Amino acid sequence: MARSRKVTVSTDAEGHTAAWAETDLAPVSAPDPTAAAFFDVDNTMMQGASIYWFARGLASRNYVTTADLARFAWQQLRFRLLAREHAGDMSLAKEAALAFVQGWRVNEVEHLAEEIFDEMMAPRIWAGTHQLAQRHLDAGQRVWLISAAPVEIGRVIAARLGLTGAIGTVAEVLDGAYTGRLVGDLMHGPAKAEAVTQLAAVEGLELARCAAYSDSANDLPLLSAVGRAVAVNPDGALLRQARQHGWEVRDFRTGRRAVKIAVPSTAAAGLVAGAVTAGLALQRRRRAG
Repeated sequence: MARSRKVTVSTDAEGHTAAWAETDLAPVSAPDPTAAAFFDVDNTMMQGASIYWFARGLASRNYVTTADLARFAWQQLRFRLLAREHAGDMSLAKEAALAFVQGWRVNEVEHLAEEIFDEMMAPRIWAGTHQLAQRHLDAGQRVWLISAAPVEIGRVIAARLGLTGAIGTVAEVLDGAYTGRLVGDLMHGPAKAEAVTQLAAVEGLELARCAAYSDSANDLPLLSAVGRAVAVNPDGALLRQARQHGWEVRDFRTGRRAVKIAVPSTAAAGLVAGAVTAGLALQRRRRAG
């Protein structure tokens, strides 16, 4: 099983910050050092949102209540709608992320993420998308997940799937605990394209030889930054863009299954506007204990 190796944080001249975590992998016989693939996580690599399933795992461990979880899902749906209407205004989501992580120990989050991945996320990984990632690995290329979720959660998912690493939202850590402040911005929308550009400069990648995979029109900046864009289980807006640009489309949803998945996936998508509720509930439980 892959193990975490390092986390790299990079800041460009305009102050944009990105972080990516790499994992230990078996060497390939013919590495391709200038090409890589970037996979969105929520609804692309897995059904639903990773942060939602993480919250479900917390609820099953009595960190939060069922009512908290319902409010969490509803707030995430609201965030998704706000993100589409006000793509440049991420202040509400940023404040939510701060409330969610404040006071948590990093090793506690990583341990919980490993357990919850095995219990709730692994069965929801799209086999077809995972196979696409494996093809890049088999070709000697590196594969990163890229998600608005905390980079620590992305790192666990990448390690479990045998991928190179993850790019995600970076929370400030002091003495092994989250301070409640972010380093840079949420890894969402244009921030993903900026992060991939930074990583390419550091790792010697040629973006024209790289590929990106996503389900959402929110990731159009990322998809437009690479030489090969692939729409996976696309929403309506991304499907229209994919057809217009002649991008490849892969849809692993079928018939009624796609309909059943649509409701929880939409309710769970976005980042953590609802995490304020979950975070505050957790803090109340800790104080009560």
